Amino acid sequence: MSKRRTFIKATVLAAALSSIGLAAHAADTIKVGILHSLPGTMAISETALKETALMTIEEINKSGGVMGKKLEPVVVDPASNWPLFAEKSRQLLSKDKVAVVFGCWTSVSRKSVLPVFKELNGLLFYPVQYEGEELEKNVFYTGAAPNQQAIPAVEYLMSKDGGEAKRFVLLGTDYVYPRTTNKILRAFLKSKGIADADIMEEYTPFGHSDYQTIIAKIKKLAGEGKKTAVVSTINGDANVPFYKELGNAGLKATDVPVVAFSVGEEELRGVDTKPLVGHLAAWNYFMSLKNPQNEKFVKMYKDWAVKNKLPNAGTVVTNDPMEATYVGIHMWKQAVEKAKSTEVDKVIAAMGGQSFAAPSGYTLKMDETNHHLHKPVFIGEIKADGQFNVVWKTKGPIRAQPWSPFIAGNESKKDAPEVSNQADCQSQSTGASAPVFLGHSKSTRRIRMNRKRFLIRMEI
Repeated sequence: MSKRRTFIKATVLAAALSSIGLAAHAADTIKVGILHSLPGTMAISETALKETALMTIEEINKSGGVMGKKLEPVVVDPASNWPLFAEKSRQLLSKDKVAVVFGCWTSVSRKSVLPVFKELNGLLFYPVQYEGEELEKNVFYTGAAPNQQAIPAVEYLMSKDGGEAKRFVLLGTDYVYPRTTNKILRAFLKSKGIADADIMEEYTPFGHSDYQTIIAKIKKLAGEGKKTAVVSTINGDANVPFYKELGNAGLKATDVPVVAFSVGEEELRGVDTKPLVGHLAAWNYFMSLKNPQNEKFVKMYKDWAVKNKLPNAGTVVTNDPMEATYVGIHMWKQAVEKAKSTEVDKVIAAMGGQSFAAPSGYTLKMDETNHHLHKPVFIGEIKADGQFNVVWKTKGPIRAQPWSPFIAGNESKKDAPEVSNQADCQSQSTGASAPVFLGHSKSTRRIRMNRKRFLIRMEI
């Protein structure tokens, strides 16, 4: 009987130790979610962000990882399908147990995943300009708020250098970001003395391809004697036919300047840009910026493209949301190392005040309270080669306004996210967020406890 008991104990111990070994091995990496559309209407923009995230993770791993642990990317593809974004985010947080997610492009995709991140106490870094009117505990906004892009762009169009526009066409894709941004811009324009009759709004669906009628309207409006400018919040692959038709119609920047907020180097890669010379884009970064950090960033991505045999590897470009992705991942790394944990609430607490020398040439700072980056603003003219020549910029990074002063009622809103104790308690009680701890994981501790209990029972 004694031999049999000893054999059973040895077998159980071996199995337990093996399980511990597997758990310890799993805990040697920190899983990082990448949530971007690879096919569909948003693929033209989002695919490059997926590649940037993978490149940045590789860079961090080569330099020792995070607290001695390698980052393990988990890529999921919501395929430009907004409900699927929510499903894929739940998979990342509940099944894959990622410590953080970098992803989304449109506000409609961010709005889709937000309830999931709140429920499961996950952490999302959102890398694209947006309409503001949101400030969430579970999101860090590394793109621009309206006062870091849209407002400065329209101010420039109204200035002497920008052409002194008196009439504006607000043209966008039909979803929350363009409509809310244009609501803000309409109020801003009216505060500057522009009448409602001199503001035209037009919206088209995602993937829209026929811009002949709209551009004919713009030409007619501009021909009535008032200097007219177009503010474009068109998103995704619809930019290609818009700019092609703009060129076909012969609408030059000297006649009707177009300033865009969702057109960068990547979207212009498939367009003959010669007819578009002089048209504008407002961003917080351009590939053409000359500084050591950007030279390193551009070279890194070009090398990555060749190494990984990306389509058109020899002609790849960098752009603003790619830079925001790169900065966001590095800042998250810094916050984890400060917190000595990947636990979501600890990382959130450590994010405020993090800074990073960005490819823009400026040291960017995460605001101490409002989850937004302080960012510089650049306005660039399209050149014949599809790059941008900077014609205006801020003196330095400016602080984001999540709640626009041009929307009534915002003056009473707090400049810090609300914290839901209920959501926090739920995530802690269910273990839904499954944070990865640096050191022994929860699963390792659980195995040890169960092994001890089992061996005690066997002794009895």
